[in-house]
Amino acid sequence: MATVAPSPTHDALMDAVYRNQKYIYDATRKYYLFGRDGLIRNLEATPGMSVLEIGCGTGRNLDCAAQSWPGAQLHGLDISDEMLSVARKRMGNDCVLSRGDATGFDAEALFGRATFDRVFISYALSMIPQWEQAMDQAARVLAPGGSLHVVDFGDLGGLPRPVRSLMHGWLEKFHVTPRENMGSVAASIAQEHGLTLRTLRGRFGYYRRISLRK
Repeated sequence: MATVAPSPTHDALMDAVYRNQKYIYDATRKYYLFGRDGLIRNLEATPGMSVLEIGCGTGRNLDCAAQSWPGAQLHGLDISDEMLSVARKRMGNDCVLSRGDATGFDAEALFGRATFDRVFISYALSMIPQWEQAMDQAARVLAPGGSLHVVDFGDLGGLPRPVRSLMHGWLEKFHVTPRENMGSVAASIAQEHGLTLRTLRGRFGYYRRISLRK
C-alpha cells in the first residue's frame, strides 16, 4: 500500500477535538473504554520484541504495555500533534513516537523498521473515517509470527434500545462511530494476508476484541 499523507481535514479535526480534552482524556475515558487492559495483558510481548500502537493518543496504553512487558521495544503512531505532546512527556525516551496517518504510513521512515512483532489499536478505528484501510495497513506491518490486536466499541446490541440510542448520540459528539462490521472486515483481511482470526464480544456487545496472527 502506498504511503498516504495525513489528511489535512482529519488532522485538523483531531487536533481540535483533543486540544483541550488532552488534559482530562485519561481521567475520563477510563470509565467507558473497556477491554483495553485485557488487550495489553494478552500482547505476550517478551523482551526485545517490537510493539507498535496505532492511534496511541496520550501514551496511556504504551505506558501500561511498558509495565506489563518490560524490555519490549515500544513505538507509537498518532495523527494528532496535541495528543502526541502528552505522550512524549509521559514516555520520554522509553518509546519512539511519530506523527502519521494510520491508513498509510512508511514505518521504515518513521520508526527505522518496516515490521513489528506486535501491533495494537485501541478505540481508534471508531474515529478513523477510512478505518478499513487502517486495519489493513496494520496487518501489512506485521513481522513473521507477529500479531495484531484490536479493541473498539461493539454493536451495543445487548443494551436496551433507548440506552443504545443515547450511547450512539453521545459518541457522535466526540466523532466516534462504532464499527459494527469490524468482525467481517477483520475476516476479509485475515483471508487476504493469510492470518488466523480470533474475536471476543464483550458483555452486552459493548466492545469487541480481535486478534490476527501471522
